Amino acid sequence: MDGTATDRFDTGRFEDGRARLVSLAYRMLGSVADAEDAVQDAYLRWQAADRRRIEVPEAWLTKVLTNLCIDRLRSARARRERSVGAWLPEPVLDGDPVLGPADTFEQRESVSLAVLTLMERLSPVQRAVYLLHVTFSYGHAEIAGILGISESASQQHLHRARRRVTATRHGGGEADRAAALRIAEEFFTAAASGRTERLVELLTDDATAISDGAGLTGTMLRYDTPQRIAAIARAGFAASPTKRRFAGGIPAVHSAHVNGGPAILFVVGGKVFGAVTFDLAGGRIALVRGIADPARLGRLNEAWRRYEPGPPVLARW
Repeated sequence: MDGTATDRFDTGRFEDGRARLVSLAYRMLGSVADAEDAVQDAYLRWQAADRRRIEVPEAWLTKVLTNLCIDRLRSARARRERSVGAWLPEPVLDGDPVLGPADTFEQRESVSLAVLTLMERLSPVQRAVYLLHVTFSYGHAEIAGILGISESASQQHLHRARRRVTATRHGGGEADRAAALRIAEEFFTAAASGRTERLVELLTDDATAISDGAGLTGTMLRYDTPQRIAAIARAGFAASPTKRRFAGGIPAVHSAHVNGGPAILFVVGGKVFGAVTFDLAGGRIALVRGIADPARLGRLNEAWRRYEPGPPVLARW
C-alpha cells in the first residue's frame, strides 16, 4: 500500500470512530461545537503520529481526545466561560448520534441536561472517569492508562462522581416519556392561558427555573418558588407582537424529547429559536430551563431540519 493509500485507509479508520469520539467529547464539554473542535484536534494529532506504532487506534484516540477535553476544561478561558451561574449545556434533540450509547439507564442519564450541568461540579478527571466507565464501559485499568493515574485513584474518582450524581438525581429513576411530555405540554398551555394555579400545581415545592436570557446577559437568570416561576412562565409564554418580531415571525410550538427529557420548542420557518426543557420529580416539574441563545441552539436546529415532528401543541403562538 503506497503512502496515499495508507493515508486514505488511516483517515477512514478515524472517520469510522468519529461519532463515538464526538459523543464522548460532548459529554465531557457540554457543547457540540466544542466537542467537534476537540475531535478535530485529535484528528490532527492522529495525522501527525507514526500510525504504524499505534496498535489499537480506538484506545489511542480515546486517550488523546479525553486529555484534550481535560486541557480545555482546565484552561483559564473555560473557567471564565463556565463559571457557576453563567453556563448551560447545549440541548440536543433525541435521536441525534451525538448523544451516543443509550442502552442502559446510566448511559441515558449521563447525557441528560441535569447530569451535563452537574458535571461542572466535578473535577475534569472525575467527569472523565465517570463517563469512560459508565458510558463507554472502560475498566479501571484502561482508564488509569488513559488518564495517567492509578487504578485505585480511578475507583475513588468514580465513587465520588457516582455519589454526586445519585445525590442530585430527581425522583431516583426514569419518568415515563409520554407522561413527561404531556406534563410539559400542560405547563405550556397553562402558562399561555394564564392559569397560575395550575402552573403552581405542576411544580414541586422546591422548583427552580433558569434562563440564559437569550444570550443577552452574562449570567443565568434564576427564579425560585412555584409562585415566582408561575408568574415568569405566564409572562414569558404569553404571545405578543414584540416576541413575534424578535422571533422573526409567528412561531409554531412543538413538544419534543431533548437529551432524554421533555421540552417545548418554538419554531419559525423551520428554525428553532427557543427551547424550554423540564426535569421531573414524582410526576411534577422540579426544574425549568429556558434556552434561547442562538449559540446554544445550533445542533438542535441542524437536527430539526431532518426531524419529522408530530402536530404542534399550538400551530400559531
